[in-house]
Amino acid sequence: MTVLIASDLDRTLIYSSAALALTMPDPEAPRLLCVEVHESKPLSYMTETAAGLLAELTADPSVVFVPTTTRTRKQYQRIRFPGRPARYAICANGGQLLVDGVPDRDWRRQVAARLAEECAPLEEVHAHLLATADPAWLRKARLAEDLFAYLVVERDLVPEEWLKTLTRWSETRGWTVSLQGRKIYAVPRPLTKSAAMYEVARRTGATITLAAGDSLLDADLLLAADVAWRPGHGELAEAGWTAPTVTALPTAGVLAGEEIVRAFAGEAARLGTLGA
Repeated sequence: MTVLIASDLDRTLIYSSAALALTMPDPEAPRLLCVEVHESKPLSYMTETAAGLLAELTADPSVVFVPTTTRTRKQYQRIRFPGRPARYAICANGGQLLVDGVPDRDWRRQVAARLAEECAPLEEVHAHLLATADPAWLRKARLAEDLFAYLVVERDLVPEEWLKTLTRWSETRGWTVSLQGRKIYAVPRPLTKSAAMYEVARRTGATITLAAGDSLLDADLLLAADVAWRPGHGELAEAGWTAPTVTALPTAGVLAGEEIVRAFAGEAARLGTLGA
């Protein structure tokens, strides 16, 4: 039996300093391992325990670990996970499928064809974002892999009604809006992590899929997996979202990441893959 583990990264498996949520007394805080450096500065962390568990999990040849993220390929490749390197990675919310670090051109062509058929063009959505965003709270506007757009904002200053209006406008054009930390994403609805996960499962012959994620953009991935988890923080937790095959964990912050890796390992062991 081959088990595929597709895990979201930011605020699910890895955490920035602002997202660690270390609410315990300092002497009781977990030891952390830096897994990402950006511009010569540490950026993202796991607990040392989570890192050790992940290394043990990915050492098993019957486990296919697939990092699954909305990050661009360049942003993803800054991360250095412990253990065996992942052969497959899903970037750009499913728009890029990396095989040994190289984008799969056939997959990208399939994605481009579907988006052209089902969604308003990226240029229209990007122009609308720039025209309606207020410079008082907009810090940056970016395009990702020529697939979707996002804004970096001062979150506390963004009017709730603006987000609601943007969401309604986007839905009529086949796009989805997601607020994650200081970023507002506008993503084509057919651009999904689940579609890319199914493709990796097909290529690897995986018979069981496990997944984890914290945001609205992860919901399709969690629903597509046989068994899934979400942490006690993020868009899905704030909405109280769950499903029959999804476990809503109470833990928040970097310790939730550790609990998720434990859950992956426990389920893989229950299925009889680890140590087989």
